[in-house]
Amino acid sequence: MMRMFAPPTPKSKLGVYRKLSTLAGVHVSPIVLGGMSIGDKWHEYGIGSMSKEDSFKLLDAYYGLSGNFIDTANFYQNGTSEQFIGEWAEGRGIRDQLFIATKYTNNTKLFDTSVEQRVLYGGNNAKSMYLGIDNSLKNLRTTYVDLFYVHWWDYTTNIPELMQALHALVVARKVIYLGISDAPAWVAAKANQYARDHALTPFSVYQGHWNILDRSIERDILPMARDEGMAIAPWGVLAGGKFRTDAEEERRRQTGEHGRKMISADWERTPDEKKVCQALEKVAAEVGAKHIGSIAIAYVMHKTTFVFPIIGGRKVEHLEANLEALDISLTTEHLKYLDSIIPFDLGAPHSVFGVGDGYTILNEANGRMDFWPLAKPITPAQK
Repeated sequence: MMRMFAPPTPKSKLGVYRKLSTLAGVHVSPIVLGGMSIGDKWHEYGIGSMSKEDSFKLLDAYYGLSGNFIDTANFYQNGTSEQFIGEWAEGRGIRDQLFIATKYTNNTKLFDTSVEQRVLYGGNNAKSMYLGIDNSLKNLRTTYVDLFYVHWWDYTTNIPELMQALHALVVARKVIYLGISDAPAWVAAKANQYARDHALTPFSVYQGHWNILDRSIERDILPMARDEGMAIAPWGVLAGGKFRTDAEEERRRQTGEHGRKMISADWERTPDEKKVCQALEKVAAEVGAKHIGSIAIAYVMHKTTFVFPIIGGRKVEHLEANLEALDISLTTEHLKYLDSIIPFDLGAPHSVFGVGDGYTILNEANGRMDFWPLAKPITPAQK
């Protein structure tokens, strides 16, 4: 009887699935395959691109390792990211086995010279949203998107318009879950409160930039997400490939394989980046890890609950190496050490009155009290 209900053995810990968030009961892989490099239109911009054949190899490798969570956007690679992912999923006959996230807001006609007036194809507004989702469904060759993000906050659309229009997509079964990316904490919180007040679908995932070098998200976004019951899907966890050893940097210098230049035109590491890399090497040696990038991934996964790092790239061997993060257990001392490498100030009021992980001295002046501890992240996967 028990054998009847035994799940298939996962090919890797990508197949030890986790509940997405308090607000989303679906179970997904703990590391997301980022689709920004999938597609063949952005090579000239220094971001990198992939042929359809190479894209399919990477997607096959991720799925073959039991991965099911793929992130893309209608703008990536001028739409070819969605197109390649859609053609691949349809061709393999596995669409419903996948959890596909995409985004709208960037103008999908920006590089289309046949469209004279492009103003209606971008922004957070409802018109852009409806054009965007229909374009994404066509590209992805599907009738629904699992997770639909507002790609970034453009400060021109009001919350009621946004949430009413997004909810209409859920009701129409074009979208299952909603997410918001690269927006202020107050926007996400205000939007979710509006959704609750009007029986609409709230945001269940926040996507934003986060790594050891840039911890700005820890000021307001992480506390907001915890309070709202939202997952965190960080991008840039590997700092665009900047987390590498001295030997790897020298190899790239010799071969000319410099890496992504989307955020910084300089592919070589700054002094601060080198300091962080040395710290990652130190921790890697202590925990027996082979790759410093896997320490950087494990770092964000140890910081709070419901963290699903988005890791892109173009090489299958890099994908496989990154999965080492799911076997790494970092101690509190490791986290404090990594936090100390680059000074970071949460700022007021957090630096004065705390971040909610314990009582302040002013609380304790009221009397002796036991503090309910915050929930801990899943680290590492045990199966």
